[in-house]
Amino acid sequence: MDNNGSSKKITTFGLVTMIITAIFGFGNVSNAYLQMGYGSIIWYALAGILFFFPCGLMMAEYGSAFKEAKGGIYSWLAGSIGERWAFVGTFVWLASWIVWMVSTSSRIWITFSALISGKDTTQSWRVMGLSSTETIGILGIILILAITFLSSRGMNAIARIGSLGGIFTIAVNIIFIVVSFTVLFANHFQLAEPIHGLKTFITSPNPQFQTPIAIVSFVVYAIFAYGGMESLGSVTDSMDNPQKTFPRGLIIASVFTIGAYVLMIFMVGWSVNYHDNLGTNATNLGNVTYAIFNDIGVEMGTALGWSHAAALGFGVTMTRIVAIAQTVGFLGALFILMYSPIKAFILGSDPKLWPAKLTKLNKAGMPANAMWLQAIVVCVIVFLVAFGGNAAQGFYTILTDMANVSTCFPYLFLVGAFPFFKKKNLDYPFVVFKNRLWTNILVVVVEIILIVGILFTFVQPLLEHDYQTAFWTIAGPFFFAIVALVFYQISARRHNVDPNE
Repeated sequence: MDNNGSSKKITTFGLVTMIITAIFGFGNVSNAYLQMGYGSIIWYALAGILFFFPCGLMMAEYGSAFKEAKGGIYSWLAGSIGERWAFVGTFVWLASWIVWMVSTSSRIWITFSALISGKDTTQSWRVMGLSSTETIGILGIILILAITFLSSRGMNAIARIGSLGGIFTIAVNIIFIVVSFTVLFANHFQLAEPIHGLKTFITSPNPQFQTPIAIVSFVVYAIFAYGGMESLGSVTDSMDNPQKTFPRGLIIASVFTIGAYVLMIFMVGWSVNYHDNLGTNATNLGNVTYAIFNDIGVEMGTALGWSHAAALGFGVTMTRIVAIAQTVGFLGALFILMYSPIKAFILGSDPKLWPAKLTKLNKAGMPANAMWLQAIVVCVIVFLVAFGGNAAQGFYTILTDMANVSTCFPYLFLVGAFPFFKKKNLDYPFVVFKNRLWTNILVVVVEIILIVGILFTFVQPLLEHDYQTAFWTIAGPFFFAIVALVFYQISARRHNVDPNE
């Protein structure tokens, strides 16, 4: 109990559960398999060891030192490198959620399609002469506007369905494991995707990931799979003996999460042959999860000797099971993330920097004006990407690369600020990094990993003359960083806020 005896402390088991729930997602497994096959395993393992674990400890130290702050990562950065770069870094962090909303508002229609039809039919959707990607874009814009309207009115009770998404997600992973082992045993340990020596775990069956630059660019996908740690650093003050509880919980959760990613990527190959099942233009980063669940359902029915119709029917059932989990999770997350990040940023930063209308809360306690401005930005990006002339495969590749790079970008600030944070010599209960030299070396290593991954993700489409993908991949973070810096400088000068603080 705490000092007031009013609340329970977070235990090691509770922390492990929180970390796994916040970090692990089967969509990362399916994306990894589509992009690199078994070759993705080594990258996910390295990203977990060299990025996930050390960054988790850094976030814990931040959270322990600034446990009373209300501004989240804004307070962490402001207390380490000053208000100006805290504003820019947090603005880029907010932009990563905006890009996530852009991606999710389009992907969710595949989820609805899979739930209703048992497969992805969105590539055949046409409205008033629009292409399928343009139709999805218009639907995504309508969805963003509707959710902004409901969220701004304080109807966040709808967002509680998101908690059910966690339950469904756990159930889906359990079903995947059970079905995969059933297929393995029924097929007498013969894998659908065979292993041809060590090169199988190094090279990719995907023709788009054959060059060294393309393979290294995959590190962004691996880092994205472990994103979200910044949301966990602020819970150290709710733990009993955080010096022991957090590192113990992080080690357990890290081993479990890294192991789960590695094992489940391998398990996909038990039922899914890459070239036969995924090597078509019909499978893309938007629908690959549903394609995999359909394939393992059909494979299980075939392996157990069911009729062809029964096997196909079970494949459809598996698709609908994962679609239910994704639908509930996506909707819940959209309602929460429509207001939560922007509200935390605006209320956590200096109110003098913002126009009065943006900081004003409505009767429901929501920054409605800021939310509608955010919605307009999301809708404009959705429109530009959807009407950019891409087929479905290119469309979802752009959305995925945008989301991955935007998610990785804020860590450049959080990790880069850590040595400056350590120089503050603050007194806080949770300290792991005590040697200044080794801390700085670790920070440099993590920063290099992030920079190389982001840079190569941008360079790869350039080498293939895919300039649109290259532009959208890198445009978001840089655009928002420049906007944030210019906005801060102007507002600081206008309101006599010291920009060098």
